[in-house]
Amino acid sequence: MSSNGGLSLHRRLLLGALVVAVLFLGLTGVALDQAFRSSLAQAERERLQNHVYTLLAAARVEDGALRIPGDLPDGRFGQAGGGLYGRISDAHGNVTWRSGSLSGLQWPREETAGPGDLRFGRLELNQEQARSLGYGVRWSDPDAGTREYTVEVAESRLDSREELSAYRRTLWGWLIAAGVGLLLSQALLQHWGLRPLRRLVRELRDVRQGRKAQLDAAAPPELVPLADGVNRLLRAERERRRQYQTSLADLAHSLKTPLAVLRGTLETGATHGANREGLEQVERIDGSVRYHLARAGRSRERLGERTPLRPVAERLLRALSGQRTPVPDMELDCGDDVVFPGPEDELMELLGNVLDNAVRHCRHRVRVAATVAGGSQLEILVEDDGPGIPADARERVTRRGERADTRHPGEGIGLAVVADLVAAYSGTLELSISPLGGARISLRVPLLR
Repeated sequence: MSSNGGLSLHRRLLLGALVVAVLFLGLTGVALDQAFRSSLAQAERERLQNHVYTLLAAARVEDGALRIPGDLPDGRFGQAGGGLYGRISDAHGNVTWRSGSLSGLQWPREETAGPGDLRFGRLELNQEQARSLGYGVRWSDPDAGTREYTVEVAESRLDSREELSAYRRTLWGWLIAAGVGLLLSQALLQHWGLRPLRRLVRELRDVRQGRKAQLDAAAPPELVPLADGVNRLLRAERERRRQYQTSLADLAHSLKTPLAVLRGTLETGATHGANREGLEQVERIDGSVRYHLARAGRSRERLGERTPLRPVAERLLRALSGQRTPVPDMELDCGDDVVFPGPEDELMELLGNVLDNAVRHCRHRVRVAATVAGGSQLEILVEDDGPGIPADARERVTRRGERADTRHPGEGIGLAVVADLVAAYSGTLELSISPLGGARISLRVPLLR
């Protein structure tokens, strides 16, 4: 079947599944990534709050200011550049305590938080990105009195970014693997689901090539109407052709006797000029009738008809060789597997007209070759060593009633019949000069696939 209609059904479905899978898995990945980032940010906030509570639990008033004596449970507070930082400042912004991890680092000055306020944010400590939390507290001491402080904690985001990167690699790796698995499963399902259609296509090809008469009845319920419809069309085509052949045979029989009587009558008195003119007109009528009868019986679509070419060519060459004295040298180059995509009578008509012209006009030699070009086109070459066909007459001789050589008898419809028959098969007819010196007629007919 022709593939000019675009993508096949299997490719269309697979492309659609690919688009859906990419969109679905892409949106799923984005949603999961956003959810993980939100949960990661929430976990950071909770950790920072816990660190603030840890500092408050360890805080003491010394020398009238709130400080944290001694070491803290999390050792990163005391390790320079440890990734966890803390400080305490009073209501005037004066820092009363800094963790050892801030050694050499400058904490940007920020506004103090009111008692009970939580202030989340981001800051940069010497080009190190960190997430921060400030908590305002009112501290009462018997000696120092009641004062307000801001306890601030910051944690490097390096670990969080690495965790997020690792999560994304794992997430997209699994999503890509799931997408590939989904597409493979879709391909297998589509291959299985479209199997009846592929079987139907094979059966149609077998019908066109003559290996089957009709489609099998076994088909899925959705394809039964299609198969039944095609089978009805096949039966109608056979019946139509049978009726054509019957009608044409009756017409030919009804015209044959009157024309024969009229021809005999005119031949009896052929010495008179009027009779000769009438005899010529009878010949033209006879040729026209045969031409139009042959043309009317042709169908543009051949279903299930294939004819081996070599046996037909051999019979024609044997029959035509007896028309010449001396017998010309006839060569045939054709394999046994070369077939004509139509019935034998049309092959006889097509090849017979071409060979008849070659045998009548050759001097000593006729050469016939038949091959299959590219596995899809039958090519027949008929060459002779006669006078050939002049270039200015090559188009004219394929029209009914036109002849390039008026010295030989004939109605001038042979090559016209060939041209019309080749056109009915969507083929081509080409006239040129043969290496033998005479005419070279090339016929190309597509093979049904």
